[in-house]
Amino acid sequence: MAMPAADTMSVLPPDEAPPPSSRRRRRRLRFLANRKAVIGMVLFGFFCLLAIFGPMLAPYDPGKRGDQLLIPPSGDHWFGTTHLGQDLFSQMLDGSRSVMLVGLVAGVVATVLGVVIGVTSGYLSGLGSESLSALSNVFLVIPALPLILIITLSLPDTDDMTIALVIGCTSWAWGARVLRAQTLSLRRRDYVEAARATGESTWRIIGFEILPNLTAVIAASFIGTVIFAVLSEITLAFIGVPGVSEWNWGAILFWAQSQQALAQGAWWWFVPPGVAIALLGTGLALLNFGIDEYVNPRLRSSAGSTVHGVKMRVGYTPVLPAKGRGK
Repeated sequence: MAMPAADTMSVLPPDEAPPPSSRRRRRRLRFLANRKAVIGMVLFGFFCLLAIFGPMLAPYDPGKRGDQLLIPPSGDHWFGTTHLGQDLFSQMLDGSRSVMLVGLVAGVVATVLGVVIGVTSGYLSGLGSESLSALSNVFLVIPALPLILIITLSLPDTDDMTIALVIGCTSWAWGARVLRAQTLSLRRRDYVEAARATGESTWRIIGFEILPNLTAVIAASFIGTVIFAVLSEITLAFIGVPGVSEWNWGAILFWAQSQQALAQGAWWWFVPPGVAIALLGTGLALLNFGIDEYVNPRLRSSAGSTVHGVKMRVGYTPVLPAKGRGK
């Protein structure tokens, strides 16, 4: 006697598809399995800890002068001293807080502005959308660093927080353009149309239907803005803009260049801040690459990925032998 359809479905082997809990766990661990993301998080976390505890761990007062002038690294001065006998290791530790503060604050401000303006102009239509889009285009074509320099020099009193706010308020346009393009592609999706048909409010649709699908793009935009803010702040300190922290890494490079450290062979004066800037930028870039690969499966590395024991390679399509097929 023929078995009913329901019974036929019930006798299928239950292990043909992975259980939902396994799929969720694999999705959570996929990002942590990315080497670029892990290395980036380690480097970024290290500099965050350095910014929090670095000034407290400095063995000397960064501005204190001493009798040991321009000496190379030693047991007493790990990174050597300046032409005034100041300890460079203490200056590096104290300057890390300024660099990270400006980078993170500017990244948060630019990301918030980019999300509000980009998502709003992408979802809405009409004059408001076109006005926000035009505003983004204007900020996009204005040279960012000269604008930051002009605004900073025009303010009566500047400090690290003021510089961070200026950088954040002038560097949101690129992220807003990317978010607008993504929102334009999402607002006509079936689930958004269904939410609109059920009478959901505009801001609820944006907050619960669109923004969760833009999380990775927002994170990548934040990291890119932090990189830009850190380099901008170091550049401002290097060219001697007032208001930047006295022991910023860029300020250390400024004094090394003004005192001709390279000509005197004082490599320890400019190598440590240069290496710190490179490591911080590398960590943020690797973290950004890891987010991109997590979001876009096409960017994920195929190294080590296997299907039924066959290693996958670009340009190679494995042919698996059928079970029970005769030779």
